Amino acid sequence: MGTADGEANTLNLFLSIGLDKRTAENVLVNQKVTANLTAVIKEAGVDGCSKTIGNLLYMVATKYPANALIHRPSLIQYIVSSKIKNQAQLDAALAFLSTVGPEPFNLNEFEEVCGVGVDVSIEEIESSVNTVLEENMNAILEQRYRFNVGNLCGQVRKCHPWADAKIVKELIDAKLCVILGERTADDDKKPLKKKKEKPVKVVEKANDAIACVPSVEEEVNPYSIFPEPAENFKVHTEIFFSNGDIWRAHNTKEILEKHLKFTGGKVFTRFPPEPNGYLHIGHAKAMFIDFGLAKERGGSCYLRFDDTNPEAEKKEYIDHIQEIVQWMGWQPFKVTHTSDYFQELYDLAVELIRRGLAYVDHQTPEEVKEYREKKMNSPWRDRPIAESLKLFEDMRRGLIEEGKATLRLKQDMQSDNKNMYDLIAYRIKFAHHPQAGDKWCIYPSYDYSHCIVDSLENVTHSLCTLEFEIRRPSYYWLLLALDLYQPYVWEYSRLNISNTVMSKRKLNRLVTEKWVDGWDDPRLMTLAGLRRRGVSSTAINSFIRGIGITRSDNSMIRVDRLEHDIREELNKTAPRTMVILHPLKVVITNLDAGSVIDLDAKMWPEAPSDDSSSYYKVPFTNIIYIEQSDFRLKDSKDYYGLAPGKSVLLRQVILYAFPIKCTEVIYGDNDTILEIHAEYDPSKKTKPKGVLHWVAQPSPGVEPIKVEVRLFEKLFLSENPAELEDWLADLNPCSKELIPEAYAVPSLASAVLGDKFQFERLGMIISICYSTHLMFAFHIPFDMIATYETPTALLPIGYFAVDTDSSPDKLVFNRTITLRDSYSKSGSK
Repeated sequence: MGTADGEANTLNLFLSIGLDKRTAENVLVNQKVTANLTAVIKEAGVDGCSKTIGNLLYMVATKYPANALIHRPSLIQYIVSSKIKNQAQLDAALAFLSTVGPEPFNLNEFEEVCGVGVDVSIEEIESSVNTVLEENMNAILEQRYRFNVGNLCGQVRKCHPWADAKIVKELIDAKLCVILGERTADDDKKPLKKKKEKPVKVVEKANDAIACVPSVEEEVNPYSIFPEPAENFKVHTEIFFSNGDIWRAHNTKEILEKHLKFTGGKVFTRFPPEPNGYLHIGHAKAMFIDFGLAKERGGSCYLRFDDTNPEAEKKEYIDHIQEIVQWMGWQPFKVTHTSDYFQELYDLAVELIRRGLAYVDHQTPEEVKEYREKKMNSPWRDRPIAESLKLFEDMRRGLIEEGKATLRLKQDMQSDNKNMYDLIAYRIKFAHHPQAGDKWCIYPSYDYSHCIVDSLENVTHSLCTLEFEIRRPSYYWLLLALDLYQPYVWEYSRLNISNTVMSKRKLNRLVTEKWVDGWDDPRLMTLAGLRRRGVSSTAINSFIRGIGITRSDNSMIRVDRLEHDIREELNKTAPRTMVILHPLKVVITNLDAGSVIDLDAKMWPEAPSDDSSSYYKVPFTNIIYIEQSDFRLKDSKDYYGLAPGKSVLLRQVILYAFPIKCTEVIYGDNDTILEIHAEYDPSKKTKPKGVLHWVAQPSPGVEPIKVEVRLFEKLFLSENPAELEDWLADLNPCSKELIPEAYAVPSLASAVLGDKFQFERLGMIISICYSTHLMFAFHIPFDMIATYETPTALLPIGYFAVDTDSSPDKLVFNRTITLRDSYSKSGSK
């Protein structure tokens, strides 16, 4: 019989149970639903039936829980015999069977749950409809036909859950028509939406540099999407084999009860990094999900080192991971290693061989690749079980050379899923293991060990990134093959951030080839690098929470989004101070050389005047320093810096010091400017428009504190360097600039590692791209300020943190972030 004839017969079969032609034709397009519905009709044993029964059979074919297939024929007989005769009853039956799974159940309990034998008369339905309409009459008369009829139906179904929904709806419609009369044109008009009142915009200062934006943290619980441990009885996934077999992965009642007894019904998760490098910000997202879910549910999270590759692992990495996890604010329930379970993993591998589900293979990597591409079985796949047992023991004892044998799982080489192509479970490696020493010379693969250790540790939720989704069948295949408990697996999207790379392989190359200054280089998105740059764990976690736990893959988060969260925190926590990056000497000629005027400067814009701890001393002497870029020989109307014959106001951090006027320019060789001579106005009667920041000699003849300042830009020029063939060529040659001798106010001398500051800049406010020497000036006219004493917002050139290279002789500051906040200005990206 041809394909066309076969489809015609199947279509007629579907039409015979009362399906309309369009629905029947749509079913034929879906092979899985077609097969299910055909099987359901066969189990029903009907040669045509009413439309009511046919629709219920169709629901069974599309919604029946796969873990309870053994009970499907019984349910179908309830439908055919009209004991279950409406959707409400069938929904209750499907929910009941989904909970029971393949286990036997009590028929009386089932019938009670499904309303079998309960008849609701039209009179009973009508009485309840009248009651519900009376209770809602005021709203009905006000909204007329715009009232939500579904809400009324729901209220009636609460009284009669097994009532025919169609009858309920028809009665309500008929009575509404009597109450309201015929529909009018006004009833069909869409109601005018009330405009939402815009929140009052609070302007803190007329010249604030950064507009505060609302918190982007999710208002809802991000972990609410995950099921409870006791719900882990449903089918996790279906494993389709090339021979037509289907394995439906789910926990039996006995296995789940044993698991829940161990866990007490609590959530158990795990954060399983490989100790082959430093953790990056993508791991911060994994920690937020793994540790965060356990904390939110009152459960526990393992820190498990996936240490199955001894050649790539170092104690340095293990120590770093343990330390950085705690720095991120997470406390592991227990620190474990995959190597802790090497004996159990080996014993289970032996059991797989005994069950005929694993074999020792001698193919080379090239041959394995070729055979997988051709979907061909290995020539050693069907060797005797005893032979594989003997060879696997020889592998363990070190009697076979490295690369001459592997243990492979006997899965399905003809599967449509390449991760079912007889994955390698064990390989020979004569390498010292950081944790296990030299006890083993065979090591399990990630694909083999990961799911088994999840099960052995009674993990309730095995959470990983989306690239592992294709491995679900192999994950559950192993657990089914060994009759082990099956955790709930859920995949989420990777964290991809622009202008950087997050592949450990690429990061390792950047470090080992010295393109950067180690794993904690502040330009890297490693957590150690971010910390050294001055980023806090709270800012990172705020960023992670803000972007959410989603499954939308391949989305690139612009680095501006992360910078916004960092900037938001530092703006509230980093005290303000003054540093001159490129000093130009200014001699105040009308101030005695021995004079020192101590001025009070605020650390915080809103510091109360009676809080001495919020102030620090700034000396004003006859030698001060301003930024080279704040002086030019030729003045102009739109320039607010210092120029010959021109006055500017010296900033005193929130308050103001004195006006000064340039009286002379001193030149050196080649007409270079050596210093500026100026006079100050102690009376402050002069009112210039320009305002400059400055640093003075703390005492006569003593230079200001010299500090090293490091300015960082994006490490890569492109948003997505990882997709470039020559990604190293995309490195930003100007991603780091060292300013070895910047001048700082005396109070910075006491700064220690961990301290963070805002370095301020006002007047001719310049955000300098030192890599290209391009300057963008933003001017604040003096007429915006009423008097010298009026506090005004400062524009910091950036936020800086003390670096680990600092010594008692010299402080080093890393720029954490610049002033510019492109994220809050342009919105989410």
